[in-house]
Amino acid sequence: MRRQWGPAMRVAEQAGCVVRASRAGQPEAGSWSCSGVILSRSPGLVLCHGDIFTPFMRAGSGVLTAAAAAFLPGDSCSDDLRVHVQWGPTASSPAGRAEWGRPGLCTPQCAGLEPIQPTSYRGRPLKPPHPAELLLLLSCPAFREHFARLFGSEAAEQWRFASAAPDSEVSEDEEEDQLRALSWFALLRVLLDPEEEAVEHGKVLAVAPLGTVPKGAPLLACGSPFGAFCPDIFLNTVSGGVLSNATGPLLLTDARCLPGTQGGGVFSARPPGALVALVAAPLCWKSREWVGLTLLCAAAPLLRAARNALSRLRPSAASLASLLPPEVGAPWGLLLRDPGPPWAGAAVLVECGTVWGSGVVVAPRLVVTCRHVAPRKASRVLVRPTTPKYAKMWGHVIFATQETSPYDIAVVSLEEDLEGVPMPMPTEHFHEGEAVSVVGFGVFGQACGPSVTSGILSAVVQVDDTPVMLQTTCAVHGGSSGGPLFSCSGDLLGIVASNTRDNNTGATYPHLNFSIPITVLQPALQQYSQAGDLSGLQELDHATEPVKVVWRLQRPLAETPRSKL
Repeated sequence: MRRQWGPAMRVAEQAGCVVRASRAGQPEAGSWSCSGVILSRSPGLVLCHGDIFTPFMRAGSGVLTAAAAAFLPGDSCSDDLRVHVQWGPTASSPAGRAEWGRPGLCTPQCAGLEPIQPTSYRGRPLKPPHPAELLLLLSCPAFREHFARLFGSEAAEQWRFASAAPDSEVSEDEEEDQLRALSWFALLRVLLDPEEEAVEHGKVLAVAPLGTVPKGAPLLACGSPFGAFCPDIFLNTVSGGVLSNATGPLLLTDARCLPGTQGGGVFSARPPGALVALVAAPLCWKSREWVGLTLLCAAAPLLRAARNALSRLRPSAASLASLLPPEVGAPWGLLLRDPGPPWAGAAVLVECGTVWGSGVVVAPRLVVTCRHVAPRKASRVLVRPTTPKYAKMWGHVIFATQETSPYDIAVVSLEEDLEGVPMPMPTEHFHEGEAVSVVGFGVFGQACGPSVTSGILSAVVQVDDTPVMLQTTCAVHGGSSGGPLFSCSGDLLGIVASNTRDNNTGATYPHLNFSIPITVLQPALQQYSQAGDLSGLQELDHATEPVKVVWRLQRPLAETPRSKL
């Protein structure tokens, strides 16, 4: 992990910062804070989230949605706005080179006091925050359009993009402000004295052009949970994941981010440390359930909007446009032909009446999904492959396990061959702790193709030395059922059957889920493919009691209980 992320982690930690906004002379009014990305250290330019500035807007937060403007000047906020930016020591600064004997204590902010002296950041001196000025607020119109398409209209009531849980004490006005500011970011200029400008320099960031990072690619999110609270501890906390899905500049990652990380940078492993996006909403909730995905806004269109806005402002600000980081890699607007890893193309959307879920192609005319997605034999099923060549295909359910079977499996025979769709290689062995990915149509259905979520194979449950259940930490949602579970090399490990629900509270846990090992199914699928014989599949209805106990999530009894009568 460290070998993969070493260069990106160094870039992320050097680029990370915390931004705090408060009212001059009104400490009782409190402060607002978020994470940010240092675009340039000399002069200091920082990009952060715009939601912390909504309390200071002269015309109220409604101005953010009143027009389709891509930017607002800094004087859109009141004169009593005070902004401070805090970052860790650079390797070239005296603080970064200083030897520090032991970790310092938490800053006085933790006790509700103002900082009075530098403390420590991972054993090195942490400087006090720098004052900064708000140059402009900027947004990405394309992000707003895609957001409205995915989360608007009837779906709006199911979704919540707030920095707290649905049951937390957040007023409707505060939640409305957060939603309006979701796609807005702020460009700041940090006010450094000449000596500081001479010291605070560093490598210029590189920005990944929109569409050049494929789905499933590793991402590193860097932000400060809880914002300005205890930067000694939380400044530049990193979280790994993958690019789960994308539609235009609206991106999703399964990297786990917390409140306060909005505005933090998200970086790629290849090219190392390229800025891909900024966190727009660290927590997503659907139907009061945590989705486990983080909403991002691509960095490239934001910086293009910033260049355009700066060129239209006063000359002193326009000169800063040339200091914004460049895009590297493919030319602007050149999108990847391959949207993700080749094996992800084996995932398909399966629709059976009003029910839909995921499936995996295991032969040119054969798709495996879950019984609860396609429950009835002989039912006509609509299959939508991810390859654009096939808009839709029809098939019939040739086998579905009985309700009493622990294996939730259905097999669909297509009316024509799927050409050009990669056939996954079934594995023969499982290794607990190995990196795995789930591909499925959870959360969004067909709206923007299958999502990819990453994790590890956390458990292989066996009965009589035979794997009968796989447990992973990948984020799995409604609609992912029947989708494939892959190893990092693209081998098919299993079929996703369920995530976990607490029967007492009704809550589901996306990062605790279960799959049926492909080794349970492969002999029977091969028997059907070669001879049209369903008897191997029918054996799934006669699983032993220990297997049923495992899938009921019960512990087997050590011995037969004796009667007390």
